[in-house]
Amino acid sequence: MSSEPTLRPAIPANTPARGTLYIVAAPSGAGKSSIVNATLARDPQIALSISFTSRAARPGELNGEHYHFVSAEHFEQMIAAGDFFEHAWVHGDWKGTARQSVEPQLAAGQDVLLEIDWQGAQQVRQLVPGTVTVFILPPSRQALQDRMRKRGQDSEAVIAQRLSAAREEMLHFNDFDYVIVNEVFETAVDELCAIFTASRLRREAQKVRHGALIQALLTPESGATD
Repeated sequence: MSSEPTLRPAIPANTPARGTLYIVAAPSGAGKSSIVNATLARDPQIALSISFTSRAARPGELNGEHYHFVSAEHFEQMIAAGDFFEHAWVHGDWKGTARQSVEPQLAAGQDVLLEIDWQGAQQVRQLVPGTVTVFILPPSRQALQDRMRKRGQDSEAVIAQRLSAAREEMLHFNDFDYVIVNEVFETAVDELCAIFTASRLRREAQKVRHGALIQALLTPESGATD
């Protein structure tokens, strides 16, 4: 007696998978931006979302490249209009990610990376299931302090404030999927690239990306018997 054929769920033909949203967070001075920039230079499949901020630009920072710099009044008008994907009050200033900077790219299959703090990460995780989150830690408190001073952008009073806030920020590392310790810069970049690669190989993403291939591999050939 022949058995009933095993029914397999339909797999869609090859179509662009929805992009993955990545979050990279770290306390100030942990080297997050340097690691992200080096990783993006090696992985052109990921687009960096440029955040809005109400703080003034630091020396060397360019509007539209490092941040979209706006006044606090303008930022608060955007909040009231519901323009932000996430926003938070950080170190005495507003920071946030505009919806139009993220949603259209994800829908088109583009991976997007957000450099935001743990508060923003909390908001995004609730809005976008499947978000991949990474937290970067310094190798020591002394290294964190040394990096802040080396930048030469903040007064001692501001550095002291940021060091105090850093411990509170680092308490939230346990909310993230992955943790990287930035002791050796090149190693940290390799590790972040590895996270991106592994994420793209997840089963559900591959089923969408290679649907036609998988369907062909699972379909019995004409006239073949089990």
